[in-house]
Amino acid sequence: MTFSIAARCARTGMLGIAVSSSSPAVAARCAYARAQVGAVGSQNITDPTLGPKLLDLMALGAAAAEAVRIVAGAAAHIDYRQLVAVDAAGRTGVFSGAKTLGTYASAEGEGAVAAGNMLRSKVVPERMLSAFVGSAGALGGRLLAAMRAGLDAGGEEGPIHSAGLLIVRDVPWPVASLRVDWSDADPIADLEHLWALYEPQLEAYVTRALDPTAAPSFGVPGDE
Repeated sequence: MTFSIAARCARTGMLGIAVSSSSPAVAARCAYARAQVGAVGSQNITDPTLGPKLLDLMALGAAAAEAVRIVAGAAAHIDYRQLVAVDAAGRTGVFSGAKTLGTYASAEGEGAVAAGNMLRSKVVPERMLSAFVGSAGALGGRLLAAMRAGLDAGGEEGPIHSAGLLIVRDVPWPVASLRVDWSDADPIADLEHLWALYEPQLEAYVTRALDPTAAPSFGVPGDE
């Protein structure tokens, strides 16, 4: 019911994950990231405890693949889970349990990993990875380009209804945490629109947190 991509930007060191699903509010349950540690996804029949466990292991020094191996070796009902992970060095890990739903697949490349279940085609993660690697610019835009490529390659067997984008960098909070929790039309298009609105303001929100005296105005009525 889900396809996702987790990646590191080699130019900036940013880490992020984008995800979509036929279920509502997918990013609330499946997307996790920690500044200067990694970005991970816990999907399929989701166990929300697995994302933080992966990040904790990577924070202690485990590479993404090692963290995935440890979690997959210890978690209950792991046959029902699908995991993706990228660490701060750009190393990747992925796991798909034997009871992952429907047609499922994954693809790993330099600094990025994509996976999905209930897919219309096994090529979906490969197309997502190719789109990410072949794109330039901000990490958020590249992740969304990968999601669009996955949808164009067939996406899920049924219509998707929710999507999310989570990005971290050198501050201890997500610099972008954008969600479309339900759409009857195209949640990825809705998320692309939201990112287009948010991206030009991202740096200003960071500045406002670190040094309000240097922050630009909000540009809204009542802001002097």
